[in-house]
Parts: sequence; structure tokens; C-alpha cells
Amino acid sequence: MSSALWHRGYPDQSARAADRAVAYSRELRHAHTLAQAFYFAGMAAVFARDVATACAHGNDCVALASEHGFAHWAALGRVLQGWADAQRGEATTGIARIRDGLAAKEATGSCVFTPLYLTLLAEALACAGKIEEGLATLDDALATAAVSGERGWNAEIHRLRGELVGRLPYPDPAKAEDSFRTALAIAREQGTRGYELRAATSLARLWRERGRWDEARELLAPLYGSFTEGFDTPDLKDAKALLDELAPPTRG
Repeated sequence: MSSALWHRGYPDQSARAADRAVAYSRELRHAHTLAQAFYFAGMAAVFARDVATACAHGNDCVALASEHGFAHWAALGRVLQGWADAQRGEATTGIARIRDGLAAKEATGSCVFTPLYLTLLAEALACAGKIEEGLATLDDALATAAVSGERGWNAEIHRLRGELVGRLPYPDPAKAEDSFRTALAIAREQGTRGYELRAATSLARLWRERGRWDEARELLAPLYGSFTEGFDTPDLKDAKALLDELAPPTRG
């Protein structure tokens, strides 16, 4: 539920649902349930870009899973740790942890959520300045999603592709815009308002840089205005800061 609430545009309710899941799991005193709760609460924090919470749940997940021999959850906890490492400026460590977690997950025979973890790996690679490697990893994520049918992260994959294309030595704004438009269309089709806001912010920022201020504001303002909570989360803060920059000058 915490993940579904975030995607539907309720980040505060998402965080509360994750907290309840962990609290209930602690009360049950059932180690496997608690390990699973740590992981899903950590992933909800990743969606919300809450680095400290993702790190804490990743650490708890790895510690508990390692103690009880839960290889699957230990592997996924390392992915959470790696994403948090990269976001905190420790990209090399983060990349290694995510790759280690992916390999350990695959060693258990698990194939689920691989496109998501590849997307997090690409994000970590981008933090390290490895843009072309990040783009190749996003290609792998899309290819894996096409085979497995796990397309729930395709909007974010395309958005990240647009961001990374813009960071190449010779950026291609038109290609970046195509990626952002694709991300936006997928997010709207799938009903993930969390990814829709992120894609709209990326596209609006590109338009602002190209002098298309009115279009950028008309895209982002209604979407931001439709949110009723989560205004202290990074995505909504980013959108609000951009809208402030896009505001038309006041006339005396």
C-alpha cells in the first residue's frame, strides 16, 4: 500500500503506511515478515527520495536477513543501501553495493523487479559521472521490462534517459525532450502521479532552458496544484522551486 499511495500522489500517506507496516511486523515477532517490511518501507522511501529513511531500512533489512539467512532480502537490502550511498555522495560504494545486491538476488533464482534495480543502478552511475554507462544500463532495464512484462518503472527509465542525454558531452535537447514526453505519457497512462510530476518537472525545466517559459508553467502548474500533501518531499519542493522561477513578473 505504501508504494501504491506514493504512485497515486499521496507521499505523506505512503510514509505513514510504511511506518505502520514496520510497526505491525515488529509486533508479530516474525523475522521473515519484518525483513520484508523493512525492504518495502525502504523502497517507498526510495520513491520519495528520502535518503535517510531508505538507508536506515536498508541497514535493518541487511542485518536481520543476514542473521536469519534470508538471502533474498539481504540482497535487496544491499540495493537500498547502495542507492542511499550514491545519493549521499558515495557513488562508487553505492554502485558496488547495488551490483552486489543484483548478483545475489539473481543467485537466489529471483527475476522480479530487475528493471527497477537497474534503474537505481543507472541513477548511481549518473551520480558518479558515468553517463554513457548509465544510459546503457537504462537500455538494459527497458529490454528486461519488455521481456518480463514489468513495465511499472518505464516512466522513470525514460525520464532518467532524458536527464542523462542532457549530460552527455554533446547534449541533444530534442532527444531529451522526446524521452521526457515519453515518460510523461507512460506515467499518465499507468496512473502514477508521482512519476508524472517528476517527468513534468524534468520537461518543464528543459523548456525553461530553451526559453519556453509559458509552456513550462502551463504544464507544471496544474499538476503541482493537484497535490494535497507531500509539500516537504524533494519532488514537490523541486517542482515548486521551478514554478517560482517560471512565475511571470509582477507589474506595478
